[in-house]
Amino acid sequence: MGSVTVSNKKPQTTSLNNYNNLATAPAANKTESVTTNNNCNGWIGGEGASAMTSAPNPKPKIVYGTAGYILEDVPHFTDYISDLPTYPNPLQDNPAYSVVKQYFVHVDDSVPQKVVVHKDSERGVHFRRAGPRQKVYFESDEVKAAIVTCGGLCPGLNTVIRELVCGLHHMYGVKSVLGIEGGYRGFYARNTINLTPKCVNDIHKRGGTVLGTSRGGHDTNKIVDSIQDRGINQVYIIGGDGTQRGAAAIFEEVRRRGLKVAVVGIPKTIDNDIPVIDKSFGFDTAVEEAQRAINAAHVEAESVENGIGVVKLMGRYSGFIAMYATLASRDVDCCLIPESPFYLEGPGGLFEYIEKRLKENGHMVIVIAEGAGQELMSEKMQTMNKQDASGNKLLQDVGLWISQEIKDHFAREKTMAITLKYIDPTYMIRAIPSNASDNVYCTLLAQSAVHGAMAGYTGYTSGLVNGRQTYIPFYRINENRNHVVITDRMWARLLSSTNQPSFLGDKCHNKDNVEEEEPLNQLPNGDLSDDTLKVNITCCKGGWQTRGRKGNKKRKKGHDE
Repeated sequence: MGSVTVSNKKPQTTSLNNYNNLATAPAANKTESVTTNNNCNGWIGGEGASAMTSAPNPKPKIVYGTAGYILEDVPHFTDYISDLPTYPNPLQDNPAYSVVKQYFVHVDDSVPQKVVVHKDSERGVHFRRAGPRQKVYFESDEVKAAIVTCGGLCPGLNTVIRELVCGLHHMYGVKSVLGIEGGYRGFYARNTINLTPKCVNDIHKRGGTVLGTSRGGHDTNKIVDSIQDRGINQVYIIGGDGTQRGAAAIFEEVRRRGLKVAVVGIPKTIDNDIPVIDKSFGFDTAVEEAQRAINAAHVEAESVENGIGVVKLMGRYSGFIAMYATLASRDVDCCLIPESPFYLEGPGGLFEYIEKRLKENGHMVIVIAEGAGQELMSEKMQTMNKQDASGNKLLQDVGLWISQEIKDHFAREKTMAITLKYIDPTYMIRAIPSNASDNVYCTLLAQSAVHGAMAGYTGYTSGLVNGRQTYIPFYRINENRNHVVITDRMWARLLSSTNQPSFLGDKCHNKDNVEEEEPLNQLPNGDLSDDTLKVNITCCKGGWQTRGRKGNKKRKKGHDE
């Protein structure tokens, strides 16, 4: 008999092969029987678990292997429902897959979170590799799938919807797919449409989402009641961090009720601020479309004397779109993002830099992310602490504000006459169809999600990690946000491209004033493997130096995690 230990504490020995046999349908050449240790406190319910018995409070499902191997696994039906039948995967009879040398993903396949290692490094955290399994837990006629889109618009939403429908139909013969209209509210408002490959055939050519969307409206009990009443057994939820938190709550309730319902998330955020994954769909399209606005601002600026073009791009908490659009354009003189504090007046400030660039080039272009500089704006604004229905902080229009501040400064100082043009393309970018790169990525995300649900996995997000499709547990997606690290090489490349100042001030370069976090990829000799050092800039012992119009003062600012 084999044994396996799944827990939060590192055991002495582990058999990963045995664990995979337990959590997934066994491969044809795997015949040994498997038992679990009595002290197992992970997701596994054990052989005696009843289909309608509530499982214990969930804990991360973690498997430890040799040489520091850690698998952060995703839940499976067999964790809380016993004696489930399995069926041969219909892909083995699919002509499209007849030329594939290896139909199915090996049960032991996993993808490392970090690929840059030292020769003596531990193997580190891994995620389960996505793809079709040899055995599935649904018959084609049994499946009743539902698809819902939530939150803001993003290029690629319709492509994901299309590929989910077509993947279910063409790969697994699923005929019943419902579209939930209007976000989470659509579950209990009973707004649904039937989705077929024919009706979704051309929707990828259009922006937005054919299902409609909304923020908020999440009522876990009502949603799961609706899922149960309608006989839905696969739910595909497309949305950002707030939506994925809602998906995790739905999965917990489904698991508590002992329902055979796969709850699958597909991460959507145009800001690219979802952690773990390489990128989110729609990001490449957003960066490409942002070039149009930057080019227009550059044309406007260089066509007049002392012209300034200001472009506001998306990036509520993370400045990835602004950073990558700046690097791609090469016409940008200054990029301002939420992760990098800046100040306006005094030596080394933004106004001084603008004046310097205008004297040198006669024009300049500024790109600013929507979440940058919020702490510099008036605290008297009534919406400073308000949130939208998704729990996101309502932001002031920093583009309009900084444009007016620049105009007021040069009007007051009378050092030179400027002409400033402000461009805000944010909603135009959100509403366009995805480009070729994102279309391919959306296809991979959708098909991977379908493969996982059919194989009995649940409570996970389909995402790309180091170029490989993986299944990531919800808690990893929801634990924090992905931020631009202003002490890594990518931000250094941007500073080199724009020649802008860091705005941190001399005192901020004092080692005593920089609090460092543990590097994500520290090598045994203490060096960093690559762009992995994360630093919380807390200049001048808890605040960075800012300069106001009535003299110098300190403003407190913590790093937004």
